[in-house]
This record gives sequence, structure tokens and C-alpha cells, in this order.
Amino acid sequence: MDLRESIRNQSDVGLGLTKYVLLKEGKDKNLVLSPLSIHVVLSLIAAGSKGPTLEQLLSFLKTKSTDHLNSLASELVAVVLADGSPSGGPCLSFANGIWVDNSFSLKPSFKQVVDTSYKAAVALVDFQTKAVEVTHQVNSWAEKKTGGLIKEVLPSGSVDMTTRLVFANAIYFKGGWTKKFDASKTKDYDFHLLNGSSVKVPFMTSNKKQAAVAFDGFKVLGLPYKQGADKRQFFMYFFLPDAKDGLAALVEKIGSESAFLERHLPVKQVYLGNLRIPKFKISFGFETSQVLKELGLELPFTGGGLTEMVDSLIGQNLYVSSIFHKSVIEVNEEGTEAAAASGAVISLRGLDIGPEIDFVADHPFLFLIREDKTGTVLFTGHLLNPLEG
Repeated sequence: MDLRESIRNQSDVGLGLTKYVLLKEGKDKNLVLSPLSIHVVLSLIAAGSKGPTLEQLLSFLKTKSTDHLNSLASELVAVVLADGSPSGGPCLSFANGIWVDNSFSLKPSFKQVVDTSYKAAVALVDFQTKAVEVTHQVNSWAEKKTGGLIKEVLPSGSVDMTTRLVFANAIYFKGGWTKKFDASKTKDYDFHLLNGSSVKVPFMTSNKKQAAVAFDGFKVLGLPYKQGADKRQFFMYFFLPDAKDGLAALVEKIGSESAFLERHLPVKQVYLGNLRIPKFKISFGFETSQVLKELGLELPFTGGGLTEMVDSLIGQNLYVSSIFHKSVIEVNEEGTEAAAASGAVISLRGLDIGPEIDFVADHPFLFLIREDKTGTVLFTGHLLNPLEG
């Protein structure tokens, strides 16, 4: 398996999903999500599927086989998403969990994949009489794995006596900027909203060289996080349209062109005549199944294809009833703290000096957090109004 090619395909899927969610769910609000978290949950579902359901999942995830998905998950867990804080890099936590009704057990082949590729913790629970308690258990797990940022990934009532399995993924990231912003220089400026009005918000500023580049119609800024002893390099990228109302067109472009990121990231540092980035914090959650169905992924939600998960004839009647996703991100002078959790409920039935440019993010923009050595995108989102959470 070519890791970079698999990650490139995963990024294309993630950015396509981001485009759809931003344009559908986020027309009038700030939004952040982890396409990687959703991808991992869908990969786990694929590992327990067969027939047309599996084929549709593989097509949607742009991969050839579950072996490719499982190998990618294994590489991500072991290499890309290992905690870097002991050696001075970003604090990272990436965890998978599966809750199985105690009336049956996982198939040995599925259990092996769950254990080895996804390093998922498996718990036997009683959905039929203790669904509320299991919901609290999953939410407590997500809260612990995301440093307390995600307190509820499964809403009240999402798990009931018909539930047989819950898959969950949680990701937490906290990184300090390589070049911190001086908080004493943070000042209020106007941030222009899509409706034509503006709000006063605190902007961070710096006169240090930064990785930035201008393209036709938009600019890109890359802020690196402190690097640990390993070779991973995490960046937060800001995609700023030239036009104050140009975000939708830019999101459409980024989410539609294959390998867009490979061609549109800054490769050298330049002096910025004016650099201003607003401080912001976003919390966003949504139920993803309707979005996934509209994107063509329907069969996992209809039943009949999830037969490779459990040792029981009941497996023929399993279907994905819902997939919940929750993300939080905070950007300030010190760096970035971000977390995301996804839960699937399965029920019966360079340093050259270049020309000086400005990067003033005073209107809606897209952002993402990416590990640059492999190209793995951890979080994506857009900011429409820094005053709203």
C-alpha cells in the first residue's frame, strides 16, 4: 500500500465531505469537523460489511479494499497520530471504541481487525435494558479521550433497546505555534460578515516571516506548530478569498479538485506587510447520515450488508441508524486546541525572501490542520463570525 496515495485519496474524500457540509450545514454559522474521524468510523463499518454495501463504502472512500483501509488506519494510529508531547511536539490523542450488546460476540476475523488495525477498545454492554447508561458510558469515554472538550457525542435518546453496536472515534490535538503571537499586540479590528455588516473582534498580529502565498482569487497562510523529536510537521492553514463574500466559491473549488492541497500550499516563508488573524473558538456537531446519503452512501443505512461484524444470524438485520459527529477548536496567541468525536449507532433493522504580501483575515475564511510529511488532514472548518462559538 502506498501510504501517501491512500492519504491523498482520504484527503480528497474528506475535503469533498467538508465542501458539502460547509455549504449545506454551515451557510450561516461557524463550523469545524474532522473528516479523518468520520473516515475512520466508516472504515470500521466497511471492515464488517460485504456485498453491495461494502462495494459502495469502498467506492465512497476511494479505496480498493478493506485491507487498504485497515492498513491506512494502522499507519495513521502508529505513525501520524502518535502523541508528540513527550518530545516537545503537539499533544495528540486518537482512540477508537466499540460497544457490543452482550447477547452476542464479534466475529473473530472482525475482532482481529478491530484489535490490530484500529486498536479499538471493545466493551460488552446491555443495550436492551440499560441503553441510557451505555450512552453515558460512550460520552464519558469521548470526554476523557478529548481532554474534556467533547462532553457529548451521542445525544440523549440516540441509543435504545434496538441498538446492538456503537462505534466511536475521538481525536484530540493541542499544539503551540513555533512563533507565538505577542498577546500585548492583539487589538480589536473590524471583521466583515457575509451580510455586509461588521463586528469588532480581537486580532493577533506578528511581523515575523511566515509561510504564505497568493493565488488568483485567494491567499494561503501556513502557521507551523512546534515540532517534536520525530519528523512530523503539523501546520494550520488559512485559505482567505480576496473577495469578502468569496468563501463559498473557494470552498467549492477546494472540495471539487482532486489533490487541490498538493498544488496550493505555501512552500517558502515571506515577509508579510500586514498579518492579522482573529482569535476564535468553535463548537459544532451534527448527525452525518443524511449528508452521507445525499453524497451517495446509502446502503449501510438500509440493512443487509453488515454481516461480518457479529457471530449471529441477527447480523443480517443490522444497519447503521445514525452517525454523530462533534468537533471543537480554539485558536489563540499560544496555539491551537482541537478535538473531535464520531459515533456510529448500529441498530436492528523553504526560507527564500520573496515579495511582501498582506494577509489580513478580516472576512470569512476556510482553515484546516494538516500533518505535512504525510499530507493527513485532521480538522477542517470555516469562520464566518469570530464572536459566535
